[in-house]
Amino acid sequence: MVHPRHILVVNCLVRNAEQHLLLVRHKIRGWELPQGRVEEGEALLEALQREVFEETGVTIEAPRPAVVWSKISEPAAVIFCFLADYASGKLVPSEETPDVAWVPEKNVLPMISHPVNRDRLTALLEHEGELQFRSYATNPYRILS
Repeated sequence: MVHPRHILVVNCLVRNAEQHLLLVRHKIRGWELPQGRVEEGEALLEALQREVFEETGVTIEAPRPAVVWSKISEPAAVIFCFLADYASGKLVPSEETPDVAWVPEKNVLPMISHPVNRDRLTALLEHEGELQFRSYATNPYRILS
């Protein structure tokens, strides 16, 4: 039997004490929330902590699952989107994310130009406590549910 193969991704909206959001600028996709692939054999929350730290230099606390996205077009992926609070650390860019910034919430959406990342952020900003499930496809990009 052939098992299905999905890429697993974690994504995180991090707020600091001033309620600013943590953004990274990816070399290709532009400004977005910290995110990255879960490595094989890695626990989901470990991957979340690792990706946020690798891309920004900060640690997070109280991660809460908020939205799960299914990308049904190739390559198939499941994206686990979390809300979390800033715990500690100083902003440090990475090779993958040359810019890192705390941004007031009212300024964030206009900075996100990639449609997938914009919809992920919007879903997290609209989150009201219940875990949401959504799906999308690409080529062309469209939300399915």
